[in-house]
Amino acid sequence: MSHVTGPDTSDLVERIQQEWAQAYPDLDVAPIGILGRIQFIAARSSHRLDRRLEPHGVTRSEYDVLGALARSPNPLRASEVVSTTMLSGASITKITENLARRGLLVRRKSERDGRVVLLEPTDAGRELVETELPRRLADDEAALSGLSPAERESLAELLRKVSAAVHI
Repeated sequence: MSHVTGPDTSDLVERIQQEWAQAYPDLDVAPIGILGRIQFIAARSSHRLDRRLEPHGVTRSEYDVLGALARSPNPLRASEVVSTTMLSGASITKITENLARRGLLVRRKSERDGRVVLLEPTDAGRELVETELPRRLADDEAALSGLSPAERESLAELLRKVSAAVHI
């Protein structure tokens, strides 16, 4: 779905849903109308963020780690970064090593417990987040601009319910 560039993307999801309904008339394909749109929005949003981060040489996952560190008032352990992002512990280790090598975060031993490694953004890492966050929020605002405040609140609550029902 992420390769479609037409002006009315809702028609794409509707067309896909209709195609599934025709191919499998005995199945209720109604969820495609909702989850297909969520996937489409997520793919478009991710693609947009990837394009914005490309000049910085940072991936979306690396940006997520820097964002978790930038919004924390204190340095974080890797496990704390895992709990505040949607990334695995193994990927956090690799990502933090790459970011440290490029001077975007520092890894240091805890003064209280030398076995614990704490992570925090460098000035360059924090600056990257502070440069890109307003752009990301502006893109998100543009995507939501057609919704009233009440609609946004309702949509957030409905998506919260769907999120709670999704189990891995």
